Amino acid sequence: MVPKTDSENTGSAAEVRRPTSLADAAELDAFVDDADTAVIEFYTDGCGICASMEPVLGNVARELDIAVATVNPRDDPPLVERFDVRSVPLFVLFVDGEPVARRAEGFIPGDDLTEWITDRLA
Repeated sequence: MVPKTDSENTGSAAEVRRPTSLADAAELDAFVDDADTAVIEFYTDGCGICASMEPVLGNVARELDIAVATVNPRDDPPLVERFDVRSVPLFVLFVDGEPVARRAEGFIPGDDLTEWITDRLA
C-alpha cells in the first residue's frame, strides 16, 4: 500500500496537513532540498512535549504553506553532531536547503512558532 500524500488524505489539504516523518540524514537532506522553506523538528520517542508539537506543526504548515517534518536523531549520531542537538524538541528552519535559524525552548505555541518563522523569512 502506498502512503497517501497530504492532498490525498481524507480531508482536503487545507484541513489536514501533518509533518512528514523522516528516518535519517539522507531523507532530511532530500526533504529540505525539495522545499523552498522547511521546518524540521528534531524529537525523541517518549518526549511528550515533542509529540504535542505535531499538530502545532501541521497548523503552521497549513497557515504558512511551508514544508514541515520530524526526525528522531537518536539513531543517527552524525545527525546529532551536525545540528548540535542538545535538547528536544529542536526546530530548525531551512531556506533553499540551508539551515538559517534554530529554536529549542520546549513547547512553542503555534502563533509563536509562526511569528518566529515569518520574522526570519522577512
